[in-house]
Amino acid sequence: MNYRANIYAAKSLGVTRIVAWTGPGAISRKYRPGDLVLPDDLLDFTRNRPSTFYEGKGIGFIRQAPVFCEALRSALLRAAKRRYAGREVGKRDAGKVHFGGTYACTEGPRLETPAEVRFLARAGGDLVGMTLCPEAFLARELEICYAPVAYVTNYAEGVRKMPYRRGALFEGMLPPGEAAAVEAAKNAIPGIAIAAARAIAGEERDCPCAVSMERYRRRGVIGPDFRDWVAKPKGAGR
Repeated sequence: MNYRANIYAAKSLGVTRIVAWTGPGAISRKYRPGDLVLPDDLLDFTRNRPSTFYEGKGIGFIRQAPVFCEALRSALLRAAKRRYAGREVGKRDAGKVHFGGTYACTEGPRLETPAEVRFLARAGGDLVGMTLCPEAFLARELEICYAPVAYVTNYAEGVRKMPYRRGALFEGMLPPGEAAAVEAAKNAIPGIAIAAARAIAGEERDCPCAVSMERYRRRGVIGPDFRDWVAKPKGAGR
């Protein structure tokens, strides 16, 4: 996937907020397949993906806290609460929606080894997937608000002892009988995203995402057109 092309295209179209969706596996036992999670942090273990628009430009030293747009996450939480009215949100026993969690992003396309999952757990990972990085960081570089909604698709390798099932999804890492819950969670995401978007449409953005490059603007390093920010430095090769 060309993450830079996707974010660049979104910026060119005037996009100011992105709701991403992702289907990670559960590392933490507080999650189970079919849960929805609104992560609030990232571990980046990707290796071969271009991760910045600003190669060789001497800019792009940007804070990554909060990692995701808090205003957008709050809107998503409100929308999720309305969809799952009557359920506790963010509690260990809620079984459906969790507010917060650390997403560990790996390179893929292979799934992780049991030892890698144990390592990610010790590093603080709650979920493991292969998207969000570097997409979230690229969005921040172009001052786009970004927040993901994750639907838990399976248990990460070694979290639960699962027999190998030939020809099945993930070869058996999704317990039998839980596919319907995963599908329901996935199908809930568009409605939650649309409701959140409608709730904050027209609101002025007052968040770090919207002004991540302000320091460079004030110094006169960049101008108003983001295309100039990401252009190759003069004299650079093709």
